[in-house]
Amino acid sequence: MKVKIAFTTTDRIHVNAHFGWAKEIDVYEISDQGYEFLETLTFDGDLKEDGNEDKITPKLEALKDCTIVYVVAIGGSAAARLIKHGVTPVKAKSEEEKIEEILTKLLQTLKGNPPPWLRKALGQKKSNFLEEIENEAAI
Repeated sequence: MKVKIAFTTTDRIHVNAHFGWAKEIDVYEISDQGYEFLETLTFDGDLKEDGNEDKITPKLEALKDCTIVYVVAIGGSAAARLIKHGVTPVKAKSEEEKIEEILTKLLQTLKGNPPPWLRKALGQKKSNFLEEIENEAAI
């Protein structure tokens, strides 16, 4: 199984950008065989404008094939919209956390016994928001 993992970054080394403000998001593909860099997504405009929900729409569209996006920070509504689209946002431990280290840890975890949150993210099927709410209400 191959999945795409994204990282908000300003230097292509660290996870050091807020999701809403990120001008670049690096995308990698990972499987139990290894990982490889795919592309850098670039976003323009005034991304620091708080309350401007339209600024994240292009990011949501660009990340629709990703399973996880690592961020240094993310607003609640942006996180909810990502989850609704089947993308799991994960906060980095710090702005010093390196993309390569995260990928290496993920690779080791994929070869072993992934924790429940990762199994859920990796096995997540794209469903609509109403189905998710109905499923939660039924539990």
